[in-house]
Amino acid sequence: MLVGGRRRLGRALAEDLAGDHDLVLTSSRPWEGEDWLAGLSRKAQIRTLHWDAERPELVSRMMADLEALDTAGVVISGAVIVAGTFPEAPLGSWTAEGLEATWRINLAFPLLCAQALAPRLAEGACLQFLLDTSIHQPWLKRLPYSAAKGGLASVIPGLAQSLAPRVRVVGHALGAILPVEGSDEAFLAERTLLKRLGEPADLCRAVRYAADSPFLTGEILTLDGGRRWI
Repeated sequence: MLVGGRRRLGRALAEDLAGDHDLVLTSSRPWEGEDWLAGLSRKAQIRTLHWDAERPELVSRMMADLEALDTAGVVISGAVIVAGTFPEAPLGSWTAEGLEATWRINLAFPLLCAQALAPRLAEGACLQFLLDTSIHQPWLKRLPYSAAKGGLASVIPGLAQSLAPRVRVVGHALGAILPVEGSDEAFLAERTLLKRLGEPADLCRAVRYAADSPFLTGEILTLDGGRRWI
């Protein structure tokens, strides 16, 4: 299951995993008009859900959808929570509404998803979270976002303890993979030891590694090309 499996890294993960997995994908918007799903459906069974973090009925919607999957005989063998935003908000521009929105999408929503998914995951499943290298070096122009990701990172070992031994929990602290439009890609690449940007394939390999490593839990894997050592 991919929570946020519609755009950018979520879509890249979906396209990779559909080669050998049936998938349940969620999005904050309705799925009509997503023609790329037709290609996935030729390789795997694809189910889509509409989970919008802005809706007051989110939790009841999640529980109803998961109950319907269970009734349909769907076994969730693993889940990756991809959903998030990357808002620029330097000191001096903060508002109560803006902070709440950033933390709702990047912290509260992943936690609510984990709470809903945990009892539905198969024994031995891995629950994975996409984080950010800002947990090591905060983005000064995105401090509220960095705070949200840092909060989520702090929950990883606690969730691992709470869900052990039935479910494992792993985080991925990502560097520059599919940078936002307008980014200085040459500068970002130079700010790594490997002198390159990450690729979606780097994340796909890490997600598969975590899913296939039954003795791995409570850890955060960093995929940043060594950025934090510069």
